[in-house]
Amino acid sequence: MKRRAEPLRVGPALAARPGAPRERAQAVRVELPRARTWLMHAAIATVFMAIAGQTVRLAASGQDETRLARAEPLHQTFIRPDIVDRRGNLLATDVDAASLFADPAVVRDADLTAERIVAAFPELDAAELRRHLGDNTRRFMWIKRGLTPIEAQRAHDLGLPGLGFRREPRRVYPTRYLTSHLIGHVNVDNQGISGIEKHIDEIGEIDAAAAPRRSQRAPVRLSIDLGVQNAVADTLAGAMKEYKAQGASGIVLDAVSGEVIAAVSLPDQDPEKFPGADEDDRKDKVMGGTFELGSIAKTVTLGLALDDLGASLTRIYDTREPLRFGRYTIAEQYPPGRPLTLAEILIRSSNVGAGLIAMEAGVPRQRAFLDRLGLLDQLRTEAGPVAKPQIPAHWASLEGVTIAYGHGLAVSPLQFAAAAAGLVNGGVKVRPTMIQQETVPPGEARVVSPATSAAVREALRRTVIDTQGTGRRAELEGYEIGGKTGTAEQPGKGGYKDKTVISSFFATLPASAPRYVLLISLFEPEGTKETKGKITAGLNAAPTTARLIQRIGPMLDLLPARVAGAD
Repeated sequence: MKRRAEPLRVGPALAARPGAPRERAQAVRVELPRARTWLMHAAIATVFMAIAGQTVRLAASGQDETRLARAEPLHQTFIRPDIVDRRGNLLATDVDAASLFADPAVVRDADLTAERIVAAFPELDAAELRRHLGDNTRRFMWIKRGLTPIEAQRAHDLGLPGLGFRREPRRVYPTRYLTSHLIGHVNVDNQGISGIEKHIDEIGEIDAAAAPRRSQRAPVRLSIDLGVQNAVADTLAGAMKEYKAQGASGIVLDAVSGEVIAAVSLPDQDPEKFPGADEDDRKDKVMGGTFELGSIAKTVTLGLALDDLGASLTRIYDTREPLRFGRYTIAEQYPPGRPLTLAEILIRSSNVGAGLIAMEAGVPRQRAFLDRLGLLDQLRTEAGPVAKPQIPAHWASLEGVTIAYGHGLAVSPLQFAAAAAGLVNGGVKVRPTMIQQETVPPGEARVVSPATSAAVREALRRTVIDTQGTGRRAELEGYEIGGKTGTAEQPGKGGYKDKTVISSFFATLPASAPRYVLLISLFEPEGTKETKGKITAGLNAAPTTARLIQRIGPMLDLLPARVAGAD
C-alpha cells in the first residue's frame, strides 16, 4: 500500500522535533546567528586592515603624484566678454556650440567611419582621420570643433558608434566682415590670437572654464561707430567697382581724442576663418602695411616750413626750374611758369616747391620734425602693433627732397592720419585708440604751435575751394572741408610703375576747427571715361571722400550748414 506524500512545509531552519527537549531547540536558534555575526565582524576587520596596509605601503613608496585614468582628457576652454561698438551694438560674443569627438577604442570600422565623416565634412583630411581612428589604444580625439547647428545635426545623423559631442563656447561675429581687421581672431580654444581679441587676453579679461557659460565681465566697448564703419565700407566698395581698384582703405579719426571711429580695409577677411588672414590681398591695409602715400605728405612739409623755418603762407619760392641731383631730375607735372607762395605749393601740389623746403630745412631738421610728429617710430594700438615705418637706409639731400613730396618714406595710413591730426587740431600730438574714451585724454605733447596749426588748416581749405586746387572735387555744399590729394606711384622691379598708383585724399572736417580727420586710399585704380583715363587722386579719391562725408556727416553730428542754420 502506497503512502500518501505529504505537502512540503517551509518553516524555521531548525524546528524542534516532537519529543525533543524545548530548551535545546531554543539554544540552537540563539547560538547560530551569534556565530554569523562574529564571522562578519572578522571579514570587515580583515578588509580594513588590508586598506590600511595598502595606504601605508603607498605612503612609504614616496610617490607624491596622483594619477587619474580617464577615457577622455580633462579639457579647458575660455569664455570671453562681449565686444560692442561705441553705441552698444554687438560686434562679438560667445555662443554654446557642439564639438565632435571620437573614442577610437569604440569605433568598429575605422575606414568606414572616416569615409562617412569626410563625406559630411570634406574639409577634413581623410588619411589622417583614418589613421587616428584606427589607433584603438587612444580613447579620445577631436574631429571637428565649434560646429554650427547645421553641422552638428549632420554629424548626429551619421549615427556612427564611437562618436560623441561636447559643448564648448564658440566665438561669433554678428557683423562678420565689417569689423574683422580690427577685432581679429580667436583659436579653437577661444583664445585671442590677433586684434582686439588678443588685447582682451593680454589685459586678463577672459576666464577659464570646463564648460560653456556666459561671461560676467563688462563688455569691451570700442571707439568704432558701426554705422560710420558700414558707410565707409560701402562707399569704398562702390569706389573700387567704379574705378576698378584692387583694394581700398578708409579711416575716420577723432582729431582730438585719437579715437578711431571707423577703419576699413578691402578686400576684407572672415574673422571666423582666421587662416584667410595670411592671404596677401586681404591683409589689413590700415595698420598692417606701409605705403608711400604721395603728395598728402606735403601737408607735413608745409608744417615744417611754417613751424621750423618760420615761413608764412605768403612766402615766395621760385619753382620755375627743376631740381637736379646727378642723373635724377625733379620737375613739375603741370609747371605754373611762375614762382609760388608757400600756400600755393600745397594748393597746386608742387614737387619742386616741396623739394625746396626740404633743402632749406636740411635732413637733420626734417628728420627731427617727422620724428616729433610720430612718423618714424613704430606705433601700437589695442588692435596690435602697426606696421613699422620704412625709412631710407641712406637719408641724404635727395632722399629728403623725395620724402618732402611723398616718396621714400613708407608708413601705414593710420600712422599718417594720427600725425596729420596733430598738425590740424591746434598742434597737439594724439595717439590712436580703438577703445572708447570716457574723457578726452590730455595731449601727449605739442608738435607745432597753434599759429602753425591754424595756417595748415587754412591752406588745406584753400586746396579744396581754390580753382587751381587739386582737391576741389572734394568740395561739398554745406560742409567746410579741407584736404590734400596724393597720387603715389608704387615701386617695382627697375623703379616706380607709373600706371600702378595709390590714390589718396586726406580730409579735415570742419576745416576751421577739425573734429575729425579722414584718409581715403584706392589701391591701383584704373582710368575711366569720367576721369578721361587718368588715375590721379583728384579725380577718384577726392570725389569718393565727398560722397562719404555726405553720408557720415549727420552720423557724426555734423549737419550741412543750410540745415544747421535752419535749426
